[in-house]
This record gives sequence, C-alpha cells and structure tokens, in this order.
Amino acid sequence: MHKHDANPDDGRDETHNERADRNWNELLQELRVTQTGTQILTGFLLTIPFQQRFEDLDAYQKDLYLVLVVLAVLATALFVAPVSLHRILFGRRLKPELVTAGGRFARAGLVVLALVMAGSAMLIFDVVLSREAGWTVGIASLVLLIVSWGLVPRLLARRAAA
Repeated sequence: MHKHDANPDDGRDETHNERADRNWNELLQELRVTQTGTQILTGFLLTIPFQQRFEDLDAYQKDLYLVLVVLAVLATALFVAPVSLHRILFGRRLKPELVTAGGRFARAGLVVLALVMAGSAMLIFDVVLSREAGWTVGIASLVLLIVSWGLVPRLLARRAAA
C-alpha cells in the first residue's frame, strides 16, 4: 500500500496523482465516444439546408432545425473543451482540477446532446409524418435518454451504496 493512498477504503492502491491520471484516462475514453457521435450528428445537421426538400419546411420546422444546429455546435464545443483545457493546463500539475472541469463539461455535453438527439428525432417525425408524431417521438426520446443516462446510473449507485 502506498504511504499516501488517495482513499484507503476503496480497495485501490493509488496515490492522488495516480487516481487523477486514471480518472483522466477514463474521461478521455468517454469523450472519444461522445465526440465522434456528436460530430457526426452535427455534420449531418449542417448538410440539411443543402437538400432540395429544405425549402418545403414550414417556419416551425426551420426554427426547430436552427435550434438543433446551435445545440449541436454547443454539444461539440462542450465535448471538445476538455482537450483545450488539457493543452492549457498540461504540465502545471493540475490534473485533479482538469478531471473535475472536464467531467463538468462532459456532463453538460450529455445534457445538450440528449436535447439534440430528441430534437432531431422530433424534426424528422414532424417532417415525415405530422407535428403530433414529432412531439410524441421527441418527448419519448427525451424520456428514454433521461432514464437511461440519468436515472438508471443513479439507481445503480444508490443500490451499490446500500
């Protein structure tokens, strides 16, 4: 056991620096998945105005589309922000602060990504079927994302702590 174990009760034998390094590496793995998906979704959204049917969209659909583009760019910015933080903070022995800030950016990015995903489904169903179908699928998608990304992890954590 290390002389200065970060948390002697967690079953790991690591210093504060080793813990920060491990947490940073785990965060990077999460960000790789979310960055790729978010960038693909953003790229897809950016091509829509260049499609022939874009002019057929009504004002509501165009407004929803523009909101989704702004949210997609915001999600991309939030998921890429930890990379910028790392570049600026690299070598300054601020890994725990980097992990904390990066985690906050990632959580905010997930919230915005959920809105983009649900909103994109909403727009597609609105265009293809009806406004009601769009709202139904948008709300159902958002509920699914909130449950799977938010509620289930909290329930698992609560159960593990009990």
